[in-house]
Amino acid sequence: MLELKNITKTFNKGTITEKHALNGVNLTLEDGDFVTVIGGNGAGKSTTLNAIAGVWPVDTGSIIIDGQDVTGLPDFKRASLIGRVFQDPMTGTAATMQIDENLALAARRGKKRGLKWEVTAKEREFYREKLKLLDLGLDQRLSAKVGLLSGGQRQALTLLMATLVKPKVLLLDEHTAALDPKTAEKVLNATDRIVAEGHLTTLMVTHNMRDAIEHGNRLIMMNEGKVVVDVKGEEKKQLTVEKLLQLFEKASGSEFANDQALLG
Repeated sequence: MLELKNITKTFNKGTITEKHALNGVNLTLEDGDFVTVIGGNGAGKSTTLNAIAGVWPVDTGSIIIDGQDVTGLPDFKRASLIGRVFQDPMTGTAATMQIDENLALAARRGKKRGLKWEVTAKEREFYREKLKLLDLGLDQRLSAKVGLLSGGQRQALTLLMATLVKPKVLLLDEHTAALDPKTAEKVLNATDRIVAEGHLTTLMVTHNMRDAIEHGNRLIMMNEGKVVVDVKGEEKKQLTVEKLLQLFEKASGSEFANDQALLG
């Protein structure tokens, strides 16, 4: 479903602030893979997601989504293939619009739109059933303005909006990092349910090693713009933070230094 072949990206070439962000990233995701991505600051995690989304062009390599080479396409031409949730809960929703209106915008993405703007009773019932999955009480608040919701509620709503029309690839960029632990756990549980129900091919960047181990069917660790650890199946099920650190040190030849990831 997703192939990254030898992706490289350097920012500020030829200047004192030159940064080699991606140094030959190779990664293949099968249909339905739920891959968690861990790594220290500057390892290339979010940069990889931006490359897939087409935020800027890569220097070399190719990006293939469901057999389609999208390497040369700008972000707006990839939008129909990709669902994305960012770290900031305020991103991805229209604060002055109602919950059902936000969901209607997401549901009609990529479809022809006429002059008529009305959320039908049938649509509201569909949205209500979807919102029940989040377990945040939003199914009883369809007419509430999104700006009145908590950060966790908005982030969960953004997740639902990103997957309402099934994307080829779902990108989750530390989507629980700004939430309190209890709310983050609820959003992660909702993520598991939505990904499983929709059989969604997913990349989830996280700073939390325990979350990376507990969620998904596969885990990759990045360092200095490369994938240095890639575990799945039974090996992933047996992972602990200690084992993951050992794998990283063996693959990279250095210690993993990131307190946020270690402490969760």
